[in-house]
Amino acid sequence: MRHWLALLVAATTSVVLIALLVPMALLIRAVAENGAMSRATAAAESVNVAVGTPDLELAVQHVARPVTVFLPDGRTLGAPAPRSDAVRLAATGRSVTAEAPGGREVLSSAQSADGTVVIRVFVGDAELARGVREAWGALLALGLALVVLGILLADRLALAVTRPVDGLARVSHRLAGGDLAARAEPGGPPEVRSVALALNHLAGRIGDLLAAERESAADLSHRLRTPLTGLRLDAESLRDPEEAARVGARVDALERAVSAVITDARRRTADRASCDAAAVVRDRVRFWSVLAEDQGREVTVSLPAGELPVAVGEGDLAACVDALLGNVFAHTPEEVPFSVRLERRPGGAGLTVSDAGPGFDATLLRRGGSGGGSTGLGLDIARRTAESSGGSLTVSSAPEGGAVVELVLCVPEADGS
Repeated sequence: MRHWLALLVAATTSVVLIALLVPMALLIRAVAENGAMSRATAAAESVNVAVGTPDLELAVQHVARPVTVFLPDGRTLGAPAPRSDAVRLAATGRSVTAEAPGGREVLSSAQSADGTVVIRVFVGDAELARGVREAWGALLALGLALVVLGILLADRLALAVTRPVDGLARVSHRLAGGDLAARAEPGGPPEVRSVALALNHLAGRIGDLLAAERESAADLSHRLRTPLTGLRLDAESLRDPEEAARVGARVDALERAVSAVITDARRRTADRASCDAAAVVRDRVRFWSVLAEDQGREVTVSLPAGELPVAVGEGDLAACVDALLGNVFAHTPEEVPFSVRLERRPGGAGLTVSDAGPGFDATLLRRGGSGGGSTGLGLDIARRTAESSGGSLTVSSAPEGGAVVELVLCVPEADGS
């Protein structure tokens, strides 16, 4: 936008300057020519007054320009010049200005006792254009300076408009990424300030609606506790102990799921959290390593030295790692090794979980799909976790045939960005 405004101002300024400077340049040339012709006429008049006197030849010699006097008897005084048609016309008693090779000639006639005397004063092209090129050069420099000044001013004004617009674009991208705390700083022209205020109002309204939706989901989930309690009582009243234990276990699992829904619904997902990915991954791998040891699985762990901050909450990242490792244990036979690698990458971190099992079924790549009786939401949880930080998730097959899940997690944005 800045370039377009600068181009528009340059074109407009150029048109205006051309409309002003071209007539001014022509006027300067006309003034220079008129000045030269006036000086030539004055020289001719100074010689004219000496016609008919003995001082005519002396007057011709004192004129500081080429002057020729054509006498009635055919003789000439002063600079030699041809007797042109203009000279013959002036001999009839008329004053004539005519074009001549290399300039112009000013012809003035005067009467003497022997007849008509014609005085010719020659004005060269150099004298006619004296000072014109210098004046035109000054006008051209002035025009270029005005164009450059106009472009600089237009660029400053465009920057005052585009900077707030760029800020609005950045805030809108942050809102689209889930950062509902992002707000635009009103600035620039009144129209841009109005858009910024409207965007801030929209962001606040979206936050309110999401908060209301989360509360509604939490309330709805909370209402399920009453029938769950009744279902638990019914399970405990069963006479078959094994059947009662089986139904009770299902009720416990359902109650844990409802509790997780309530917790997730009340979580303030609009706030962009961050955590140390190295610490979280290290802790979750240590937790799953106990089960891996029981199943005879070899675990390979590669973690970077020091902290590795990512734009994901600690609980979300822990749930993501648990989901990926849980998939390994759920969909691969015992004694199948797996590896967890966390590495630094430009702008974030890369988390790779791979195993030497049979690989992924295509149904696992869809939300809710499952190839082994699970809910099928593990990969979806990992995908949402990665995308919430601005990253991504990819699933591929290892060269030896196992599954490879790779998450790209972005670093937290700096405050005020």
